[in-house]
Amino acid sequence: MARGLRLLICTQAVDRNDPILGFFHSWIEEFAERFEHIHVVCLKEGDHHLPKNVSVHSLGKESNVSRAKYILRFYRYIFSLQKEYDAVFVHMNQEYLLLGGKFWRIFGKRTVLWRNHKKGSILTRIAALFAHVVCCTSPEAYVAKFRKAVQMPIGIDTISFKLGLPPSEDSILFLGRLDAVKNPDIFLEAIGNLRKNGISTSVHIYGDPTPGRENFATELKKRFVSLSNLSFHPAVLHAETAGLYSRSSIFVNLTPSGSFDKTIGEAMASGCIVVVANEVVRGILGDALIVDPTSAESTARGIMNALRMDKISRERLRDSERKYVEREHSLSSLAEKLAALYKGTQI
Repeated sequence: MARGLRLLICTQAVDRNDPILGFFHSWIEEFAERFEHIHVVCLKEGDHHLPKNVSVHSLGKESNVSRAKYILRFYRYIFSLQKEYDAVFVHMNQEYLLLGGKFWRIFGKRTVLWRNHKKGSILTRIAALFAHVVCCTSPEAYVAKFRKAVQMPIGIDTISFKLGLPPSEDSILFLGRLDAVKNPDIFLEAIGNLRKNGISTSVHIYGDPTPGRENFATELKKRFVSLSNLSFHPAVLHAETAGLYSRSSIFVNLTPSGSFDKTIGEAMASGCIVVVANEVVRGILGDALIVDPTSAESTARGIMNALRMDKISRERLRDSERKYVEREHSLSSLAEKLAALYKGTQI
């Protein structure tokens, strides 16, 4: 345990209503049980209800301040709070380490970088040089090859995402940003193939495009508007996603291997049969439910394999998926391992 240690967290958003980053609110709550005090510096502050030993400091994106002000505020926080934190956790954004890593080294702060993208650059390497430990959840992440890399759980809140009764009718869920990197076009082509073969199972797509990339989503909806029994929905609050999983029998995620998309773990914990492109879970799902994220034919085949599973096979897989997440990827396990990293040990 890291009790007595005080932690500085640098992240994008502290907002439990954020459809993409809302999950991090529960991470901070869990971390707060293992550290004496936590200061969180975030780019954007929204709705939150955090323990008393957590202080939130915003760089001001919610107020549309300039990039120069972001940087000035960041330096003001890391210097003025310097005697109030012993260690640093940088979540996702390597820019924080590029700006502050040199000073944290001078201050003697043990620093952990969490970065899970498949692609990286020379800037990623520089950020990693400043960090004492680099965390990822997939062996195919860019930073996984670094000597200081440690593979971590994806951090699923297994209390919120829980196993219930399976839905009475099959339905397919696609949840995530409506961006090209998530391959929603391949998914929709696969659904089109299934419709041609008489498969009319209902399909629900939840998500918005990243600001500035709306054209892709607009064209996508126009292209597939004629598909029957298909519904597009805007992004929902993170707290609402548990209900979406529980009402769906099959969850499809076509994010390529390299980052372990947390929605896969949430869906598995909630009892969905998952059809995914991520090789990490092949040992749990078997070959039939692992697909090529660039192939509509492969994706359609994976969905068909899920639809054809008999009741007993489905229940066995639902149980296996749930146990796998509890064993390997729970939020409590992540928090324990993170705390151990700050003591220079690994669980």
